[in-house]
Amino acid sequence: MDTIGTTSGKTRHTDYGRVACPVEATLELIGGKWKGIVLYYLLDGRLRFSELKRRIGCVTQRMLTKQLRELESSGLVNRIVYAEIPPRVEYELTEEGKSLKPILAVLKEWGETHALKLLESRGAAEKSGGVELGTAD
Repeated sequence: MDTIGTTSGKTRHTDYGRVACPVEATLELIGGKWKGIVLYYLLDGRLRFSELKRRIGCVTQRMLTKQLRELESSGLVNRIVYAEIPPRVEYELTEEGKSLKPILAVLKEWGETHALKLLESRGAAEKSGGVELGTAD
């Protein structure tokens, strides 16, 4: 896998021919703090920007805009602009974006089963002054 180092939203690699690279390519498209949750909320259908921001909660307008633009650029989200005053903008998943539904459902299930417990354990370990990474066998 050839790497092209960048943090400006461009692809990080020029070659995805290795076995694990489809995973990395997928994470490059949907990875990031807010993209997964944006995609999850858009599974229910078209949402206005303000409604999406309200559902997510603690994301800034600037960051949500950035994440939506990247998802749109990747072909996972459609942006619909209505010629109204004030302007109305809505977002919806493309067919490619909708194809992520089973993946997002499994991520949600895994999170309910494992992630919350692991995050609680990590928080408790950090409060006690050290992170326990496992036991030696």
